[in-house]
Amino acid sequence: MGAFSADWLRLREPADHAARSAALTAELLRALPRGPIGILDLACGTGSNWRYLSSRDADDRDWLLVDHDPSLLSLVQSTPKVRTVERDLRGLDDDLFVGRALVTGSALLDLVSEAWLRQLVSRCRAHDAAALFALTYDGRLSFEPDEPDDALIRDLVNLHQRTEKGFGPALGPAAVATAADLFRASGHEVRIAASDWILRRSSAPDLLQEQLIDGWAEASTEMAVDRAGVIGAWRRKRRGHVTSGRSVLTVGHQDLAALPVRRSA
Repeated sequence: MGAFSADWLRLREPADHAARSAALTAELLRALPRGPIGILDLACGTGSNWRYLSSRDADDRDWLLVDHDPSLLSLVQSTPKVRTVERDLRGLDDDLFVGRALVTGSALLDLVSEAWLRQLVSRCRAHDAAALFALTYDGRLSFEPDEPDDALIRDLVNLHQRTEKGFGPALGPAAVATAADLFRASGHEVRIAASDWILRRSSAPDLLQEQLIDGWAEASTEMAVDRAGVIGAWRRKRRGHVTSGRSVLTVGHQDLAALPVRRSA
């Protein structure tokens, strides 16, 4: 499974929380049963998704946060109502879903395969659970100011998004559409809302933008080694725009909520 550093997760959390669809989150939380229901948070990292949802939910919930990385789990503030479990999520053990009315995750679905996603939907159906998966990358990248090779980088990044990420061949930009189809076929009502990162001009260099540009350049080079010179030049230009405070990056994401039809009736 892919590794994400605590520093990277900390850096992206404000952008994640700002981008998420507050309306879709509120709709999903209103549809849940009241009281201390169980919630399962998959690939939780340091607990960003839990922090976002619990701050918007007035009810007392029983949270189970699961990740494969013990160093990330150690940074989650456990309480009697928040339990962490280290687990290899390449397989979705049924015991994780028992008693969970909501299954959730953030920045996850574009990393998984269709086979993994089918297993997730099957588990949700078997346990009559709702689902909320936020910040799934959908293939849209835009840059200001424009550079001639922006489209090349976007295409190479999207190719890289379809490579193995630890869960089988990743769905990448097709993840939301695939998830929506599978959840609908399982008997869920599906809602989708945009949750784009819009990283705007700053008077000072922006570390998040810089790391994104570096990561996109690295991924693009993996997909087209013969274009390494072009990609390197693009990276230098884009970093220059960040340093000068001119850069605006938009990263397309979507949030998906799925409710069992019987609950939404």
